Amino acid sequence: MAAAVVPPFLFATSDTPMIQGEGGRVIALPDPRTDSDMSVEAALRERHSVRDYSDEPLRLGEISQVLWAAQGVTHGYGRTAPSAGALFPLELYVVAVRVDGLEPGLYKYRIGDHELLEVTRENVHSDLVDAALSQDCVADAAAVIVIGAVVERTAVKYGGRAERYVHMEVGAVAENVCLQAAALGLGTVYVGAFNDKRVKQVLGMPREEAPFALFPVGRPRGP
Repeated sequence: MAAAVVPPFLFATSDTPMIQGEGGRVIALPDPRTDSDMSVEAALRERHSVRDYSDEPLRLGEISQVLWAAQGVTHGYGRTAPSAGALFPLELYVVAVRVDGLEPGLYKYRIGDHELLEVTRENVHSDLVDAALSQDCVADAAAVIVIGAVVERTAVKYGGRAERYVHMEVGAVAENVCLQAAALGLGTVYVGAFNDKRVKQVLGMPREEAPFALFPVGRPRGP
């Protein structure tokens, strides 16, 4: 039996060409946990859209856990969310605003190494808020996770159905993010209303990549 072919973009290394942050500081993330006191059923019960966040910062371990839930490597080169043909078109960005242990700025998640690459420490948050139509949930979040995708990766095998499959994959990741946030006692909401071109510019995405979803994350504001 032939050995499985691992897609070259799956495990980014320090030598892998990146976006404008190439050569930037790398932040090792805390190891994700693989069990907790909350069951899947309880997380499903607790999951709901949260748009109102307090000023309290997030912990780096919480960002680590949410990113792992979204696209973490589980076994071999499998991930926490399914991918058509194991072609893995998705890319994750973090706009950090109030995260203990993480300077405000823009980061890209390096999935294979479970770490963040610093793209810039410039305040891109206000520009992202503008690109997201000035929604309060994006403005008030302690961090915003952005899902981007390179549709061409999936189109290599699936042609004209690729974008459909990418949307399906984004949906699977979205539910993982929402359930993990619920399990951590955090709030998030699936945001699809934004100016695509402007978000792409703010994050410095390469030509072949496009934004698909935003997830503001924060601690829910009390009653």
